Amino acid sequence: MASPVWSATLINDTETERVLNNLVSPLATAADIPSGRLKIHIVNDDDFNAFVRGGEDVYIYTGLLKQIKTPDALQSVIAHELGHTIGGHMAQLSARMDAEMTRTMLIQALGVGLMVAGGNPSLGAGVLAGSSGVATQSMLAFSRDEERIADNLGIDLMIDAKLNPNGFITVFEQMDELTGAVEGRINPNRINHPLTRERLKNAREYIAQHAPDYRAPDTTTRDSEYEMVRAKLIGYLDTNKRVLEKYPYSDKSDAAIYARAIANMRGGNLDGARMGTQTLISRHPNNGYFYELLGDIEYQFGHYDDSIVAYEKSLSLLDSAPQIETALALVLTERKKPDDNARAIKLAKRAILTEPTPLAYWVLARAYGEQDVGRNAWAMAEYYAIGGDEKNMKKYAKIAQQNLKKNDPEYIKATDLLN
Repeated sequence: MASPVWSATLINDTETERVLNNLVSPLATAADIPSGRLKIHIVNDDDFNAFVRGGEDVYIYTGLLKQIKTPDALQSVIAHELGHTIGGHMAQLSARMDAEMTRTMLIQALGVGLMVAGGNPSLGAGVLAGSSGVATQSMLAFSRDEERIADNLGIDLMIDAKLNPNGFITVFEQMDELTGAVEGRINPNRINHPLTRERLKNAREYIAQHAPDYRAPDTTTRDSEYEMVRAKLIGYLDTNKRVLEKYPYSDKSDAAIYARAIANMRGGNLDGARMGTQTLISRHPNNGYFYELLGDIEYQFGHYDDSIVAYEKSLSLLDSAPQIETALALVLTERKKPDDNARAIKLAKRAILTEPTPLAYWVLARAYGEQDVGRNAWAMAEYYAIGGDEKNMKKYAKIAQQNLKKNDPEYIKATDLLN
C-alpha cells in the first residue's frame, strides 16, 4: 500500500525493510541513536539518492537500491547521510541560509541606494542582479565543504561500527561510471557536491590513513539477502523487458528466479510465477517470503484456500510480519467462510498495533462489514485520517459515534479524530 510523500510514494515490504534495518542497525548504534529509533523509509523513485530527515528517519530511494550492488556500499551511503546529522549540518545550513539572506538583502539595498543616489537606474542594476549570485555561490561552497566532512564522518562511523569502510570507494567508483563523463564538463564551483573523482580520491586517502588494515568478515548470507531484496524490487518495479535483461532465463540463481516470478505475476503469467516460486520453496523450504509470494499468486488465481495456506505457512516462519497478516486478513474477507471475518479482525488489529497502515484499517473495516456499522465506520475514519482526507474522516467518525456506545474504545478513538 503506497502512501503520498512529496511527489513520490513510500513502499512497505516486510522482507526489504528487515534486510535494510539489519544493515543500518550497526550504524545507528555507532551513531548513539537508541535502539529501534532509526526508521527506514523506502521511496519509490528511480533517482540514485538517499537522505536522513530529523536525525532518525532514513529515506532510501529504490533507484539507489536497484543500482547499489553490495551491502557495504549501501551502508556507506547511509553512513554519509548520518554524517550530516552527526555534524549538525542541517542546523548549520539553516543558520547559513539566514545569514546569506541578510547578506543578499544588504547588497540589494546597496544596489537600490546607488540607483537613487546617482539618479541613474542602470548604475545599480549590476549590483542588484549579482546579489543573489553571491549568496548562491557562498551556499554552494558551504554545501561542498559539508559533503566532504560528511564523507569523513561517514567513514569514521563505518569504522566505529566495524563495517567495511571500502564501501565508500565502491560507491564513488560506481558514481564515477555513471557521471564521470558529464562531470568532466562541469564547473566544480557551480555544484553543491564535490566532483565524484575528488571524493573518490579523498575517500581512498582517508581510509588508508584511518583503517589501513581492515579485513572484511564472511558476509555470504548478508550479501545473498541483499541481492534477493534487489531482485524483488527489480521484479516489482521494472518492466518485464528490463527484468529479463538483468535476469535472463539462462540465470538459474535464486535472485533471478525470484525477480522473474514476480515479473510474471505482475504480467499475468501466473503459471510461470507459481512454477518459479515453487522452485524457490523446494530449494529453501523455510523461507517465509517465498510462501508470501505464493500466497499473492494463489490469491490472484482466485484460489483462496491455497492462498490462506501459503500465508499461514509464511507467518509460521516469520516473527511479527504485519503486512503478511494484513494480506491474510484480506483473503479471509474474500473467502467469507464461517469465522473468517472474526479471524480477519484479529489479524488486522494485530497488524495495526505493530504498523498502522491504510490497508490494514481498510481490511479491518471490510471485516466488520454491515453487521457492525459503528466499528466499520471508525476503521474507515482511521483509513481516511492516514490518507489526509479530513472530509471523509469526519464523515465516518460521526457515523461511528452515532452507532457506538460512549464507553466503547472505538467511540473514544472516533472522538479523538474529530478533535
